[in-house]
Amino acid sequence: MGNAEAPVELGAVRDRWVGVEFDWASFDMRVEDMVAWAKACGEQDPRFTDPDHTDFQAHPGFTTHCMSGRVLPDDFPQIGGGFGIDGGKNVQVHAPIRAGDTLHATTTIADVFDKTGRSGTMIFIVQRMEFRNDEGELVSTVDWKMIKKA
Repeated sequence: MGNAEAPVELGAVRDRWVGVEFDWASFDMRVEDMVAWAKACGEQDPRFTDPDHTDFQAHPGFTTHCMSGRVLPDDFPQIGGGFGIDGGKNVQVHAPIRAGDTLHATTTIADVFDKTGRSGTMIFIVQRMEFRNDEGELVSTVDWKMIKKA
């Protein structure tokens, strides 16, 4: 019976981890990947599907596929049960992403909170990736929600 872990206080987790950068990655924006993504999304606007268009750019949701492999910081406390499920994404487009750009992403924990509903209490961990181009301009912000059973 001595192996039970004390419950983690979410307020303390939030205070310790929100805003902490824990991952950095770079992604090359290739024409063929941008077009394939737009077409897979059913996009028909030539700004996103025709590389010869004068305003060709990445589809607004394109950065949601850019992942580095790290989901949580080293030493992040085990909260909730299991690995968690994808609770959706929120994308903010700040500027067009152009073919040939290299995007530099930083990842932070944006929030940790719980909600109680029909399925009981669930814990939400929000990971934020901010993407900047080579000029340092913020072009996209993606918030990913991980949901875990409390």
